[in-house]
This record gives sequence, structure tokens and C-alpha cells, in this order.
Amino acid sequence: MSDSNHTPSVIVVGGGVIGLAVAWRLARGGATVTVIERGRAGRAASWVAAGMLAPISEAAFDDHTYVAFARASMARFPGFLKELDADSGITVGLDTQGTLVVARDRDDAEFIHRAFEYRRSIGLPVEWLTGSAAREREPALSPRVAGAMAIPDDHQIDTRALMRALVRACEATGVTVREQTEVTRIVIENDRVTGVETNAGHVYADTVVLAAGAWSGTIPGIPEHDIPPVRPVKGQLVRLRTDVSFRLRHVIRAPRAYLLPKHDGSVVVGATQEEMGFDLTPTAGGVSDILRHAWELVPGIHELPFEAVEVGLRPGSRDNHPVIGATGVRGLVMATGHFRHGILLAPATADAVAAGVLHGRYTGAEAFSPARFVAGQED
Repeated sequence: MSDSNHTPSVIVVGGGVIGLAVAWRLARGGATVTVIERGRAGRAASWVAAGMLAPISEAAFDDHTYVAFARASMARFPGFLKELDADSGITVGLDTQGTLVVARDRDDAEFIHRAFEYRRSIGLPVEWLTGSAAREREPALSPRVAGAMAIPDDHQIDTRALMRALVRACEATGVTVREQTEVTRIVIENDRVTGVETNAGHVYADTVVLAAGAWSGTIPGIPEHDIPPVRPVKGQLVRLRTDVSFRLRHVIRAPRAYLLPKHDGSVVVGATQEEMGFDLTPTAGGVSDILRHAWELVPGIHELPFEAVEVGLRPGSRDNHPVIGATGVRGLVMATGHFRHGILLAPATADAVAAGVLHGRYTGAEAFSPARFVAGQED
């Protein structure tokens, strides 16, 4: 927390969507900010991410706190993107065609209909479609589709445009972005952070925000009880190239696959979810599973040209919810563990961390405090 006579200096460790969004918001709030990124800013997991903004289809049963946070972040997106455009000069639009969560067969239909009933019971905007009604809305669907949940308010975004805009906005607001620089230690003296050691030397700051994604739990120097319980979860996805003969009108989701039509003519098909450590190797089995499950929903992909296989590491926490807020070390702040939802949760996370660092309260993110993992404070 800063006082009125001091300009806070902040190091953000990690230049993915969360780190860049946090840095940009802090700089807009008057802080002096340095982002330290081990590779290229915005070019790791965030670059690979499909770009779903799906607070409703991702709502787990009885997880009201997360649903509220995710929907609050989604509601921030229009204003977030407008300000991002103003600072970066890059327009990143929302694709608002909506989402169909599709049942491949009767078993899927039973599961998805229960999900539909739950969402309807808590007032979320959803609609149940029969198989024939689903195919009317999305003619590319398989004739075997047994039904679908229509979610008009689940959207998608061009993640690569978003990352380019965030880098540009950070630079425009005075953030120093240090790429190809690895943090080798968080430096703590007398229970207070003083900066970081890197492979290029020491960097001093009042506050360090740890936003290193899947690597957040591996950086030395943090006391054992404050190390975030974050692990890498490997995700493989496939990009296919379409032509005028193939068109999807919606984002298509199912229990085992998703397909996202992009404005550049590609379709993103994903994704695996593998506990394989830090391995980034694409595999024949992963690609085969992705394409088989997607083909069962949309048979027309069989003829589409193959463009690329991409692999990223999602940061999963112990409960697969984000870790946001102050730690037991003064000046050390967490902004990590967003799992599959880093893009979606970036606006709310950035606002909460900026409020916490600048004003002392992590507004809206209190339920995701690192304190929930500390012995004696866990639920």
C-alpha cells in the first residue's frame, strides 16, 4: 500500500495476459512498473490460448463465488478494451456470436441438461435446444447431436491481438518491459520484499507481483508457507484453415472438445488437459483425441487443411481457482493460478491487484486470497 507522497515501484514477474494487464493498470494508477519476462512478453500460454470468454459455460455446480468473479470480469471487458484501444492504438473486439454447448449423444444430453437446469436456477441466461433446433442454428453440427445449451453471453476474443495491445499499452503508459530476462530469486529482507535477482542483475522495488503462470511456484526466495501451490497443466490444441464452403456461426463446446471460428479464417480446436509437468511436446495421441472428439460434433472439419499444433501450460492451483492478493511477506503479491481462465479473468484480476497495491484492498478478489492455502486458514 502506498502513501500520498510516494510513487510505488512495482516489479511484475511474468509477461502473460495477467502480468501485462496488472502492469498496465498499475501504471495507469501512478505506479512505476517493470515487467520481467523470461521469454517474449505475451508469447507463452496466453499466445496459445483459444480465447473463450465463458463465465456461464464454465460455471461449476455450487461454485457461486467463482461464477460471480468470472461474470464481473466479463462485464468489465467492454470498458477494459476501450481503454486498451485508447492506450495502444490497437482495436481488440469481442466476438459476440454466442456459444452452443453440444450433446453428442443421450449421455451427454443428460449431463448438459443438468448443467442447464443449474444455470437457469441461479438466473443465468441459457436456453435448451433439441437436436433439430441446435442444427437449425448451427447447420455444421452432426445429425447425431442430441441437444444443446445455448449461451448468448459467452463470447470469444482474439488473444493474439489482445496480447499485442497489452504490450503496446504497457509501453505507452511508461511500463518497462524486460524480455529474455529470468528472475532467479525473490529478494526478501526482514520479512519484506526488496526486489528480485535476475540473470542480468538486481532490480529493486517496493512490491513484487508474482504473475509467472505455471512457473509461479518454482522461483526461489519465497518462504515455504507462501509458495503458491501452482502446477503446470499441459494443453494441446489444433488450428485448421477454413474456406468459404465451411462456416461455423457459434463457438461450439462439448464435454470433450471445443471449436472456435476465428475472423482470420482459422478454427481453433481443443484441447487436452494433461498433468505432464513442464513438457511442451505435441503428441500424436493428443492431436488424434482432439480431432476425433471435434469431428463427432462437426464432421465437416475432416476436409479442412491442417495449419498448426500449439501447446501451452496452464497454471492450475490446488483448487483450480486463482491466487490473488497479499502474502505473509510485506510487498509480495500473488496474481497467478488462473488455470483455463486467464484471458477471461484478466480485467477483474488486474483491477483487484492494482487496488490492493495502490490502496490496500483487493476489491472483488478477497475469496481468492493466498491465505486460503496457509496452514490453519484453509477451509
